[in-house]
Amino acid sequence: MTTPQRSERSAVPEAPGALLLRPIPPAVHAAFLRAPGGVAAPGGVSFLQTPAWARVKAGWQAESLGWLDERQRLVGAALVLYRQLPGSRRSFAYLPEGPGLDWADPRLERWFDPLLEHLRGTGAFAVRMGPPLAYRRWSARTLKDATGPGRRIGDVLPDLVEPLGAVVCDRLRDGGWRRCGEDGQGADAQPRLVFEVPLSGRGLDALWTGLNQEWRRNVKKAAKSGVLTGVEGPETLPAFHRLLRITERRDGFALGRDLAYYQRQYEALNAERAGAVRLYTARHQGELLAAHTLVTAPDGGRVWYQTGASADHRREVRPSNALQWRMMCDALAAGAAVYDMRGVPDDLDPGSRAHGLLRWKLGTGGDAVETVGEWELPLQGAVNKTLHRAMHAYLARR
Repeated sequence: MTTPQRSERSAVPEAPGALLLRPIPPAVHAAFLRAPGGVAAPGGVSFLQTPAWARVKAGWQAESLGWLDERQRLVGAALVLYRQLPGSRRSFAYLPEGPGLDWADPRLERWFDPLLEHLRGTGAFAVRMGPPLAYRRWSARTLKDATGPGRRIGDVLPDLVEPLGAVVCDRLRDGGWRRCGEDGQGADAQPRLVFEVPLSGRGLDALWTGLNQEWRRNVKKAAKSGVLTGVEGPETLPAFHRLLRITERRDGFALGRDLAYYQRQYEALNAERAGAVRLYTARHQGELLAAHTLVTAPDGGRVWYQTGASADHRREVRPSNALQWRMMCDALAAGAAVYDMRGVPDDLDPGSRAHGLLRWKLGTGGDAVETVGEWELPLQGAVNKTLHRAMHAYLARR
């Protein structure tokens, strides 16, 4: 995949402790992400930072970048997506849930300086990134006790503030970055508030007792009703997509993703690493009632429940509960440390429609986690700030 033109850099870091940034082949990038300890960030690496993700994102150019130390060892990596602003030769650079670097390094500038210089050389007028770090956490119990009319998660004192996430936020602000959603910046492209079920150090019994009574009852009901769960291949993606359209109409949202998007994702991520994406299904009397996609991190440490779809009928046999339980059990058996259920609304008002999704995920006994979020930086002065605003308007229309 082609990338914007860039300026050449020296082949050796210029000072002790300095890092060299250079383009790397996608195969080298993918191997680095799979290697144990390859990425130092506590959150590991997201599937959105894999080279394969570039083949999913139609309309974006992409390149893999790597940081090398003074011994020419690869110590960090990033997937950068570029979106050209219509009518301009300039582009917007985006690092979704990345980059993968040592966020605990007290000298973050030695990572950022060569990255920003490189992006300026490509003609990028602004950059957005999403450090893969947690900022605040709330347990299911804390949020259940705080539920009430007009209440939101942000109103509740968190159970834990992650020190590294808090420090990184401060350092980014000091460096001129602005968090999306603040000071007129655009909204996050990825969910800032997610839901995680911890798996590390737990057995199957602990995972089961972590579910609330309603969840346990529904999983048992699905089994008694004869719901069968399984993993199916890409031939079931069209049926999954039809169920997704039903789910969108029923629940009042629109992802705006066609069948080809899910087919590209399935093909690209699995071509890079077998089993990276799996399609889980729940059938009752042979009929497909629910289908969910599960994505596994390159190092296997985290799995994501990415997209769920279900039928409008036979909901009383609880196919989605059965499917989630199967997916969590498989993630636990595979040695994953976290089962990530992706985004949740921050609405604690039981009378609101949005609260239903949060309530459903709270039943798994996990934690609501506010991530550090996405941050942006204009790269070359006032002209680029104008282009930055134009890009925000363009992306909002899309």
